Amino acid sequence: MVEVKNLSKSFGDHVVLDDVSFNIEEGENFVVFGRSGTGKSVLLKCMVGLLEPDKGDIFINGKSVVHIPINEMNEVRKKMGFLFQGSALYDSMSVRENLEFPLIRNFNYSISERDSMVKDVLEKVGLSKAIDKKPAELSGGMKKRVGLARTIITQPEFILYDEPTTGLDPITTKEISQLVVELQKDLNVTSIVVTHDLICAKIVADRAVVIKDGKICYEGEIKSLEAADDPFLKNFFSSELIESDGEM
Repeated sequence: MVEVKNLSKSFGDHVVLDDVSFNIEEGENFVVFGRSGTGKSVLLKCMVGLLEPDKGDIFINGKSVVHIPINEMNEVRKKMGFLFQGSALYDSMSVRENLEFPLIRNFNYSISERDSMVKDVLEKVGLSKAIDKKPAELSGGMKKRVGLARTIITQPEFILYDEPTTGLDPITTKEISQLVVELQKDLNVTSIVVTHDLICAKIVADRAVVIKDGKICYEGEIKSLEAADDPFLKNFFSSELIESDGEM
């Protein structure tokens, strides 16, 4: 469903992505692992057209999305869901209004159709009673759930998650991660999750890659990566597990 081919991106002399290539199968939960600052979020921004790569190409359903006209890119974006690291809710809008916003902006649903869709996605994420609350009245975990609801309300073919559990306690991290898996199964979407959170990755990943110094240096199932003898992977997974458990 997604092919990233020889992708490179630099900012001045700083190389962020260096000849990165991978494929993602339909219906797969694919995790991109790496420490902070290793280019994970830059990769997502290239995929949705917010950044233009210096070299390489990105194919979605066999169609290149690099160097295409903005109107064509907008059509591709309608098939994408994007969960931002900070949830990116509009503070002045209620939960209902936040969820209706992409529907009003991009589609021609009636008021009754929008109302039904909002209630349906809130039920899916377990927040039906929060429909008229403002973001300031929500906990961090609730904001993530509303962000997820807004991500799926447009019925995307695949979802991009940018650090979906950052700033959450371990219990809420597990709840959000399990919700990602449930939504993937329920909606039959393809998911791309960038994270440095081992708890999240172990729950959601069908397959993972690890980015180091701008390159993909390891690929496989989380269990095989975690059990590898490679010193970098051993150090990476042990330190990330400590951080995820809240001991750092």
